[in-house]
Amino acid sequence: MGQARSSTSPQVILMGLDSAGKSTLLAQLLTGQVMETSPTIGFNVGDLDLDKKTSLTVWDVGGQKSMRPNWRYYLEDCKALVFVVDSSDRARMPEARKALRKILVEEKLASVPLMVLANKKDLPNCMTIREISSELGLDNYNDRLWEIQACSGLKGLGLLQAFSSVNKLIKRS
Repeated sequence: MGQARSSTSPQVILMGLDSAGKSTLLAQLLTGQVMETSPTIGFNVGDLDLDKKTSLTVWDVGGQKSMRPNWRYYLEDCKALVFVVDSSDRARMPEARKALRKILVEEKLASVPLMVLANKKDLPNCMTIREISSELGLDNYNDRLWEIQACSGLKGLGLLQAFSSVNKLIKRS
């Protein structure tokens, strides 16, 4: 996806289980196109321009089980965590909850805001925002700023709005 242009843009980390759609979402944000993706080994990074004055450097970190112990190494200078879930995959919500809880206890994320993206909202039988919030135990995170929004990385629905909200969360933290 490319090199980060500038270290002055706030660093946003995109995490979630494998197959949640993180790379598709980032490609859609950066290029406006659907790209063929494969499991991310390591990371992808790119600068997302929200407007003429505002950009975010977004790091998409691989979500396979073997990669998750390494997530903490990507947290340096993180200003917001965007945790992506597949809203059509009810069976993996307990695994997503556990992965989210494990990363949020990292000291480097102590005061970092959280955005949960309920991806794949364009698929049939998706969980509602309320169901996902409950499954992930988001109400337990009353010590940090957090939001949850629905989106579709494939269709680009809700992505710019979500990252505009991420930028607002960073400014409020």
